[in-house]
Amino acid sequence: MSRTVVLVDAVRTPFGKAGSMYSGTRADDLMVRAMRGLLERNPKVSPEAIEDVAIAAATQTGDQGMNLGRSVSLLAGLPNTVPGYSVDRWCAGAMTAMTSLAGAIAIGSIDIAIAGGVEHMGNHPIGDGIDPNPRFLAEKIVEQDALAMGATAERLHDRFPQLTKERADRYAYNSQMKTAAAYAAGKIQRDLIPTAARIPEMGWGIASVDEPPRPTTTMEGLATLKTPFRPAGRVTPGNSSGLNDGATAALLASEDKAKELGLTIKAKLVTYAFAGVEPEVMGYGPVPSTIKALAKAGLTIGDIGAFEVNEAFAVQVIAFLDHFGIADDDPRVNPYGGAIAVGHPLASSGIRLALNLARSFEEHPEVRYGLTTMCIGLGMGGSVIWENPHFSGGAK
Repeated sequence: MSRTVVLVDAVRTPFGKAGSMYSGTRADDLMVRAMRGLLERNPKVSPEAIEDVAIAAATQTGDQGMNLGRSVSLLAGLPNTVPGYSVDRWCAGAMTAMTSLAGAIAIGSIDIAIAGGVEHMGNHPIGDGIDPNPRFLAEKIVEQDALAMGATAERLHDRFPQLTKERADRYAYNSQMKTAAAYAAGKIQRDLIPTAARIPEMGWGIASVDEPPRPTTTMEGLATLKTPFRPAGRVTPGNSSGLNDGATAALLASEDKAKELGLTIKAKLVTYAFAGVEPEVMGYGPVPSTIKALAKAGLTIGDIGAFEVNEAFAVQVIAFLDHFGIADDDPRVNPYGGAIAVGHPLASSGIRLALNLARSFEEHPEVRYGLTTMCIGLGMGGSVIWENPHFSGGAK
């Protein structure tokens, strides 16, 4: 037995630079705000109706520990009867929270659930508190630089010489410009939940827009940035996502339950896949996971009319595009910009991709299928194929 799973709605907090506007705000409070904002936007869903909650974080200690799925549910005011669990697939945490809950909905064990993801990289820097097994390096299970994401991005440049620094910089520049245009048109703000922020020097305020975007970016400026991962390298802070704080939340349901409650349907989940690659070229993960997902769905890349690719590094995105014969500046890809501009609070980003794709679906009823995909640390990729509920065309 399998039922259709739908994305009812998705929201996020504005993203901050790590330890900046959210320096005095707890990670779990960011997640609570996103969850409350999601429920406020969907008053037809009573808190008692939520049957499970899955919340992701890449670092599960401190204010991101204590089983976020359960603790955040209680903090957000959900009844004691609503269970919850936490998820860790590093960058693909929120994506995995969605797909795990979707599996439960598809087999009929639950009807409606909340997925989420949070990362406060100011409170929890990458690698903070981890203790990699010495066998990884001693037994050459991975190379030393497999544990440094920026170094794996440099290796992608090595492996594919056609992925030049100029191409990566151009892609990054376009991401900033698309984000600025989307902000000017009011397309990003509509899914941001205004969030209280406390900066010790300035007191309380309300965050209503993303902090990281740099709309004044120029190609000339990008060309002069240092390459911190390798002398005379190609990966820079300008063509990579930043270190960020933020949270996302999504409401998922069976199609039948959504219709019964009169809920919006923003996207229908077709299928999903995760795949592994060599940890040293972590960023290539979306290629095999997308190949796998397309095969499961009986589709080809030509059937996909809208793409949301997480921009961990520009080189990782253009490696994906190159493989599938898609131009670096294809308008179907990340039309509202991406993580290079707005930020990548690790485990939260999978839901940001889904909410952006849902907005593309609204604008493009001629598009039937869309894809959200991302690379994942230590050599993985995740891909979700969605169907546009507003599709107005004929056969595929």
